Amino acid sequence: MLKKDPPIITLQTFHKPIEEVWNALTKCELMQLWFFNNIPSFEAKAGFKTQFNVQSENRNFMHLWTVVDVIPFKKIICNWKYQNIKGDSNITFELDETNEGTKLTVTCKVLEDFPLDIPEFKTESCVAGWNYFINNRLKEYLSKS
Repeated sequence: MLKKDPPIITLQTFHKPIEEVWNALTKCELMQLWFFNNIPSFEAKAGFKTQFNVQSENRNFMHLWTVVDVIPFKKIICNWKYQNIKGDSNITFELDETNEGTKLTVTCKVLEDFPLDIPEFKTESCVAGWNYFINNRLKEYLSKS
């Protein structure tokens, strides 16, 4: 993923009230059920930081998240980078009420190039990852709640 690339945008509408979708995105115990099960803590509060490791094949990706901005039940922006790996991005989760429920727009904007020699940082991998988390895992989680 490179800074010059267009942002990666993932859209999904859930037949749930905005409060329920917001809670799934911001309550640590709920995030662990559909996102990363080893997130140690999370608060929807600007300045909050957390970190956790994800292993992929023989590589470790220590995720470093910082909450940048929060508008409750509307938007949360998280800075997302990895320890000892170049690259930096902001992930924005935006919620809008619709006649069908709640529309979620997730935007991944690269702020500093990620190394392209690591397969997980190729654009296709990022697109597939967000589709998996939002359109599969979160959708499945919310359909059961």
